Amino acid sequence: MSILVTTAYLPPASYMAEVLRTDEVVIEVIETYQKQTLRNHCAIYGPNGRQNLSIPVVKVNGNHTRTKDIRISEHQPWQRIHWRSITTAYNNSPFFLYYQDLLAPLYEKKINFLVDWNMELLILMLRILKVERQISLTTSYETSPEGIMDLRWKFNQDNNVIPANFQRYTQVFESRHGFISGLSVIDLVFNLGPEANDYICTTN
Repeated sequence: MSILVTTAYLPPASYMAEVLRTDEVVIEVIETYQKQTLRNHCAIYGPNGRQNLSIPVVKVNGNHTRTKDIRISEHQPWQRIHWRSITTAYNNSPFFLYYQDLLAPLYEKKINFLVDWNMELLILMLRILKVERQISLTTSYETSPEGIMDLRWKFNQDNNVIPANFQRYTQVFESRHGFISGLSVIDLVFNLGPEANDYICTTN
């Protein structure tokens, strides 16, 4: 089975659950770009609770820009800001030291296009989860594609608040703010380590 999904910045565990269920992932890039979605947003668990990280982008053709043409803005040091936020959020998690050397170099690498950045992170997350998947990009836009499970709608909510039927697991700041669901897959990776894959696969 193949699935069609939007591009996503460090997507939530529910997104990754769909990826792990399939053999082939097709990422929509011909659509007109939609702002304030997980295309350039992710959510982590910081000291003050849910924290949204947003990549600044440039719509080169205004509101008619296709997702594949969205460029990452160079007008602010967002990579340094995001990595500092991630470090603050997960430095005390059980597996941060184990995985940080895989993730940190990407936050020092210049990548011009949002789709390319998201793809590198997705491939890295699959590597960490010890999963191989065939990933491709769309070459045309189809409103109702045939022969593929269209999940573009499922991951289109603002602020990454995406419901998932996951069991609770221990989070770094849970004693302060309780359990928070719908976070980026890195919340699972840093807190559960090698068990993250099995955890994701238990969702309905």
